[in-house]
Amino acid sequence: MDAPSPESETPHRRRPRYSGKNPRRFEDKYKELNPESHAETVSKVRASGKTPAGQHVPIMLREIVELCALTAGQRVVDCTLGYGGHASALLQAVQPGGSLLGLDQDPLEIQRTEQRLRKADLPAEAFLVRRTNFAGLRRAMEESGWSDGADAILADLGVSSMQIDNPARGFSFKHDGPLDMRMNPQRGLSARELLRKISADKLSALLAENADERQAPLLSRALSGQDHATTRSLATAIRAVLPARMVEEDIDSTVRRVFQALRIAVNEEFNALETLLRQIPECLRSGGRVVFLTFHSGEDRRVKQAFRDGVRNGIYSATNEEVLRASSQEVRDNPRASSAKLRWAVRS
Repeated sequence: MDAPSPESETPHRRRPRYSGKNPRRFEDKYKELNPESHAETVSKVRASGKTPAGQHVPIMLREIVELCALTAGQRVVDCTLGYGGHASALLQAVQPGGSLLGLDQDPLEIQRTEQRLRKADLPAEAFLVRRTNFAGLRRAMEESGWSDGADAILADLGVSSMQIDNPARGFSFKHDGPLDMRMNPQRGLSARELLRKISADKLSALLAENADERQAPLLSRALSGQDHATTRSLATAIRAVLPARMVEEDIDSTVRRVFQALRIAVNEEFNALETLLRQIPECLRSGGRVVFLTFHSGEDRRVKQAFRDGVRNGIYSATNEEVLRASSQEVRDNPRASSAKLRWAVRS
């Protein structure tokens, strides 16, 4: 019997390697990253009180829509477009004939959100998008032909779940990833670079100001000038220097505060907020409303003081003295709403 010729043999193909039931890559781990194909999974995740990976559940949505008090034909600005949850509801509130201007500095998420919101059957001019930090509010409005102001402005200062959950962005130690934390990965110093260059005294002040961290002196001496390439490396270094008497829950809270403080510094969030607060009065029409959603005591203090000063100086006609919070039911459904604080003001 003649042996088969080499040309007739079927080339050997390696059997695909079994990836297991628990994939390691973030992109493969969560079905809800593809919500169109896994709507049932998304519903189950939300029903369990969690946020689907790669998505963001808008916080205090009903309260924000009511406080903005929008009607058909008006203009509204969402200073932090994010996943578009608030924007979608506000955009519908000004229809027919109204328009929404959405701002976001994240070049990755803004494109995805714009694509989703443009699927609605609305005129192109009803939804305007500008890629900018909210400190550029006035310029973005002028470029959009809104020099005479808007009827409502919303600023949700929380970091979107899409950024927190994605390890490639380096915002969280939940999954290991590069220590970056920049909202716009194309600009500024990463958290890794900041730690390498900052002195112990400056880092201590940063941790105290941005996170009210009691262990700031101890942590700053251990972390300043060090090179931590990944989020897990930094989290491990923080845990290693904390007193042995601390319980695990307090240790986790400290790690979260350090990450929060670095994120605020990397993105110059307080400077941008103060710039935004100065611009808002001239960006609102008479009787227009501004609503802020904050998640940090430093943010809330700045917003509260700006609104109180505005009422005292006749810039605003009213503001809320007592901060508004998410309902107990919303916190159960979405635990990320637990630290949210809502403040509003009405332009004179």
